[in-house]
Amino acid sequence: MNKQLPQENSLFRLPIYVITGFLGSGKTTLLNQLLRQPGMQQTMVIVNELGEIGIDHLLIETNTEDIILLEGGCLCCYVRTDLIQTLEKLFSQREGKELPEFVRILVETTGLADPAPVLRTLIHDRFIATHYRLEAVLTTVDAVYGNQQLNDYDEAVKQAALANHLILTKIDQVDATTQAILQQRLRRLNPTAVIHEVNLHQDQFDVNILLNTNCYNNQTQQLDVKKWLQADVYLGHQEVISAISPTQVSPFTTHQPYSHQHDIYIKTFCIEHHEPLHWLTLERWIQQLTRLRGKDLLRTKGIVYTIESDLPIIIQGVQHIFHPPVTLKAWPTQQRCSQIVFITRNIEKNIIEQLLHELIKSKTVIEACSAALILLSPPTDLHR
Repeated sequence: MNKQLPQENSLFRLPIYVITGFLGSGKTTLLNQLLRQPGMQQTMVIVNELGEIGIDHLLIETNTEDIILLEGGCLCCYVRTDLIQTLEKLFSQREGKELPEFVRILVETTGLADPAPVLRTLIHDRFIATHYRLEAVLTTVDAVYGNQQLNDYDEAVKQAALANHLILTKIDQVDATTQAILQQRLRRLNPTAVIHEVNLHQDQFDVNILLNTNCYNNQTQQLDVKKWLQADVYLGHQEVISAISPTQVSPFTTHQPYSHQHDIYIKTFCIEHHEPLHWLTLERWIQQLTRLRGKDLLRTKGIVYTIESDLPIIIQGVQHIFHPPVTLKAWPTQQRCSQIVFITRNIEKNIIEQLLHELIKSKTVIEACSAALILLSPPTDLHR
């Protein structure tokens, strides 16, 4: 580490919430309900096409070619080019007083979208990472077809695995057993997500429950690592091969659950290392993981303890892209240790731990690369 790392400054960046979920699961209904609630006036909504949001009845006026003002003071923008350019333009217009000052952004993805590229964009681009922060991923899950979609679609699994909140919709259309099976599966797939059971056409959501993550401490003005990382949950999480047992089949499942389930490959765990690490070792570890298995690192986040710095260092990444590391002002507890949470596709905890230990022992880059090649070769039977 040749230069001092910047300090974490999330409180001073605009929060972005990603709303995702499979086709027909209620994303648009949830979004419309959120926009109608008190306190949501200064919200910018980004969608792929204006028609997808169903906001005709909320339309007040058109501000620009691609931004419209909604009832209640919200704004809606659709992506003409790509998300990075859209966010850059919105920030510039906000700073230049060309738009009303918005204080948060909601991004709605399409139903078949893999959320990982969206999250990757938000942490990789320097301008975006400087002015915005990813606050939460809200995923709607269809209680009727959720089990089937998790069986059949990798995108549905990623949407659930990467969520901070899982909104289980259409609960009035399924029996208690079906709902319990799906919830059990979701909890094992994503042990830290908050699960909400709702009938979106009747229940009224408290916006604060979904949008206030409480991951940032206003007094210290820095990240609350314990709430953000939730390492204790992952450390206590019993990894399972599948999120449902062979005998637990939803009445809406048309074939045996083990025929080609996508979520059997999702692994969630936390790695702890109590000795300080050389920054170079940490860099090589991440480089080898991303080089050989980047697309299978769905989400990585953690706090690391290094020899070179007295301050804790925050790292986070999506697949092969990592946010530039930042430091906290102080350690959150008296105990100093590295804690890194992984959500992976078919990479076991022991493999990642073993690679770290091999890199700690290795004296050359060649030794490090050789160890990585042996440990991280993807299994030939991995379902794609």
